[in-house]
Amino acid sequence: MIFFLQEPPVDIDRDQAAQEAAKELSKSAYRDSGGSLIEKALAKVVDWIRDLLSNLTGSSPNGHAGLAMLIGLLLLVVVVVLWRAGVLRTSRKATAHAVFDTARPQSAAEYRALAEREAGSGDYTLAIRSRFRACVAELTERTVLDDRAGRTAYEVVADASRAAPVLRERLQPAALVFTEVVYGNRPGTPERYAAVVAADEAARTARVAV
Repeated sequence: MIFFLQEPPVDIDRDQAAQEAAKELSKSAYRDSGGSLIEKALAKVVDWIRDLLSNLTGSSPNGHAGLAMLIGLLLLVVVVVLWRAGVLRTSRKATAHAVFDTARPQSAAEYRALAEREAGSGDYTLAIRSRFRACVAELTERTVLDDRAGRTAYEVVADASRAAPVLRERLQPAALVFTEVVYGNRPGTPERYAAVVAADEAARTARVAV
């Protein structure tokens, strides 16, 4: 159900409303959407709405009902376009795959010690998670990364590599291991843990590019 805020009436007739709506739909954000099935379907919806607008300008006896329908259709198109572009999905996805699940993470040393205890007990799944967090915390403490909440493992690779390109070779496999094990239900193994340890050690010694 769509609720409309109470606003002062706007002095605009039916023809002007339809013309303004058609002008909005002619913008490139609705036209230049590529060639996937979803995008082609969206283009057909836009064409249908344009035809409807043309008919309303000359045939609808109820201007208010026609304007309300136009507004509803435009809102639907905007939502679909924003969803297709990922604007409405990015926040949830990023939070779901974030490296840290708390707003106040521990220090790199604390995560590192926790990872060693977990690895020592044979729980490499938890050890991989803790050791990668130690790596990211280390990069943050050394100001290679800024302290930004919600960063994913792959965003860590991209951001850290811009500041210290030498880190990319070590961080990429570690980020893949972290994502597969923590979010992809892949088993933690000593070999995978070793890849994350290598990334953490690189984070402790890498120099930021000037």
